[in-house]
Amino acid sequence: MNVLTIEQSKAAYWADFAFYGTTIMVLAVVLVVGTPQAQWPRLAFWAITGVVGWSALEYLVHRFLFHGVQPFRRWHAEHHARPTAFICAPTVVTASVLGVFLFLPAWLMGDAWSACALTVGVLCGYVAYATTHHAIHHWRAKSAWLRRRQRWHFIHHNARRPCCYGVTSSIWDIACGSTRPEHKSTPENASD
Repeated sequence: MNVLTIEQSKAAYWADFAFYGTTIMVLAVVLVVGTPQAQWPRLAFWAITGVVGWSALEYLVHRFLFHGVQPFRRWHAEHHARPTAFICAPTVVTASVLGVFLFLPAWLMGDAWSACALTVGVLCGYVAYATTHHAIHHWRAKSAWLRRRQRWHFIHHNARRPCCYGVTSSIWDIACGSTRPEHKSTPENASD
């Protein structure tokens, strides 16, 4: 198993879900068991900040890195060409980036508890994104929400002009004006 290739084996692809799911559970247990209850509201704030932060990061990375900067643009084009292939960033790369650019700075600027809570929030967002993206390309949608996400992502994959970058939500596309030109922001699709 080559851990540094963008096209993963089935085992490596699913190992990513297992690794991050386990990491979330371990960090959550450490936070619940290790911190005094008086700190829980502060740590809940950091976890929620992490989820919201991931949402913005998902949009920004997809729009400006994956569709703008080489070699990421070329790698992401592979996903567009073969959307059901197991193409994703290797776990060792994403874990290293999250450790160096998220957990470590959060720890240095605050404390270990805040860093753990922020990381749990970001990882929950990441797992939601990875699961949604997998479902979009591999599942038959039974829920209205997933059908909307699949339509939205289909537009992204097939538009003449890049648009619709959000995978788990359309909110950043609506806020940043990167929806398809004929797409109107309505209460029904604003919650996508």
